[in-house]
Order: sequence, then structure tokens, then C-alpha cells
Amino acid sequence: MGVALPLRRFTVEEYHRLAEAGILREDERVELIEGAIREMPPISSAHAGAVNRLLDRLFSLQAKGQGIVSVQNPIRLGPYSEPQPDLALLRPRADFYASAHPGPSDVLLVIEVAESSADYDREHKLPLYGRAGIPEAWVVDLARGEVVVGRDPSPEGYRAIRIARRGEVLSPLAFPDLALPVAEILG
Repeated sequence: MGVALPLRRFTVEEYHRLAEAGILREDERVELIEGAIREMPPISSAHAGAVNRLLDRLFSLQAKGQGIVSVQNPIRLGPYSEPQPDLALLRPRADFYASAHPGPSDVLLVIEVAESSADYDREHKLPLYGRAGIPEAWVVDLARGEVVVGRDPSPEGYRAIRIARRGEVLSPLAFPDLALPVAEILG
């Protein structure tokens, strides 16, 4: 048996330089996760519909100046990770994060919508968000018809994981008065 060679991890800065040099195209569906450049699956109509339904419900917070809803935009989680979650609810900021991508302290809630990538999102991205200190993350698993809710971040990931199904209602920690029926999220 051969010896496994270590992988070369990219930093966020190197990842950005790859894009600036044209090696990664601006429209390429990739993200940097723990130093690895990962391809993201194509967005299906069911996936887009779930994102749009959530956007519609969360936009009221932005309209009231209580948060900024960011759709499929980067969040810098440290030197080796810059995922692009489907939705992120960010703390209000006058420049709308034009001067720099948000970091963990800027994020109130991150939401990943998944069909084919649900297992990856549950096993890799959800713990990544928890280790980064993001207070709450949801994985909307369209195939299983459930929402995985991670709360109480720690260096190992989220300490509290809950599965919510149709018939239940979710409220973000930062906005407990906002009721989001799981059936409505799933469509």
C-alpha cells in the first residue's frame, strides 16, 4: 500500500487570485471549503423555489432594517473557507458588505437548501458553520422533506441539532417572532 500524500490546501486569498487570473470563472459554481475548491451542483427548480420562498419570508426583515438577506454570496469563515450558502441573514451594515464579505460575527442565520448535496451539507458544511461560531444554520433537505437546524455553536460544531418536519414551525433565534412553517419552506 502506498502512503497517502497530503493535499495542498488553498487559502481564501489564493482562491481569490485564481479567480482574478481567470483560472476560476466568475460564473463557475464553486466554493472554498476547508482549503478545497468544491464544485456545487446545478440549481434545480425545486431548489430555486425553496430559496425564493425563504427569501420572500425573510425579506420583511430587510425591509424593516433588521437584517440583510444575502442570496448565494460568500461568507468568509477563516483562512481556508469561503462558502456560498443559499441564504444568509446578516447584521445590518451601511455598506451592505460592499467593502468586505461578511464573517461569522456578521451572520445571524445561514441556510443551505439541498437536494443532491444534503448529506455533504449535513456532514461537512453544518459542522463548519458551527465551528466558525455562526449562531444558527439550517439545511433544508428537499429529498427527505425536513429541515436540519443547528444551534449552540462550539469548536466541534453545533451542540444542538434538531430535525423539523412538515407540521412544525421554525423561528430564527435572532427573530423569534418570525414564524416559518416547515411545509411552506419545503413547498
